[in-house]
Amino acid sequence: MKKILVTGGAGMIGSNLVKRLVNEGNEVFIIDNLWRGKIEYLNDETGKPVIPLESHFFNLDLLEQGIADEIISKVEYVIHLADIVAGIDYVFNNQGSIFRQNLLINSNVITSVRKFTNSIKGFIYVGTACSFPLTRQNSLDVIPLREEELYPALPESAYGWSKLMGQYETELLEKETGIPISILMFHNVYGSPCDFGERSQVIPALIRKAITYPDEPFHVWGSGEQGRAFIHVDDIVNALCLALEKGLGHGVIQIGPSVCTSIKEIAEQVIEISGKKIEAFYDKSKPEGDKARSADFSKAKAILDWEPKVTLKDGLNAQYNWIKKQMENKKD
Repeated sequence: MKKILVTGGAGMIGSNLVKRLVNEGNEVFIIDNLWRGKIEYLNDETGKPVIPLESHFFNLDLLEQGIADEIISKVEYVIHLADIVAGIDYVFNNQGSIFRQNLLINSNVITSVRKFTNSIKGFIYVGTACSFPLTRQNSLDVIPLREEELYPALPESAYGWSKLMGQYETELLEKETGIPISILMFHNVYGSPCDFGERSQVIPALIRKAITYPDEPFHVWGSGEQGRAFIHVDDIVNALCLALEKGLGHGVIQIGPSVCTSIKEIAEQVIEISGKKIEAFYDKSKPEGDKARSADFSKAKAILDWEPKVTLKDGLNAQYNWIKKQMENKKD
């Protein structure tokens, strides 16, 4: 049994990870300020929380320095998922705020971990493919990204810069304290439970629009040609558990598929799942972000024995059904 802290543990990734870790017999603590996460995401099939909330869940704001010290003093491993991120509209309209908040969140957590060098056995930091240089993501001719291409650094967004700075400070943590680290750079994660409101990311936003159509128009931001390497949350949880087992001490590892899927393809699949006759409108006045990207996951395969397993078709069907159920429950 390991004693593990998961920051951001009530979010989409965090709640799925916590359930997996608890199921494997670990004692799990959570810090989450519930900006996007929800307490009910931590419930099992019977509706009961998978951890004792009164002693293992902490509604705290990691922007406050030292606030995690007491909890980190009780654990052996820290998996740091917490950050400020949302859909592309939010990211590009709040760049200064996102950059500052993520810098503080990451630095505060890492500083707290430093205080317990003798008791912390491993630190996992979650980065993002948004930290790769814009020059490697500004063409539709996609060559899978490799970890060694991170520098010279030129992320497109403040979000990508803030996460890259967190990676750098994580590397300093290992170098200066000897605490073994693992940095997993996630590509575009989707799945449930998730936010499907105004701050949601592309897949849940399109699913919501398909479900509500024609009351809500099916507008797709950008040309639809822009693409991403979409990865299901179940595959992400597998990667995190494998990193805890054998990824510590191996630095940066990319987690994502080698296939780049266009937003137009996603929109078309969502329409097909809906069974409706939906006319998609591509709003080219809206931001697209990076043109396209995919992952060379050979390092993940070699070190973690990881590769994507959930097909996009199965993942989209599952997420569509989950969001539809949530929306029906709200009406009731």
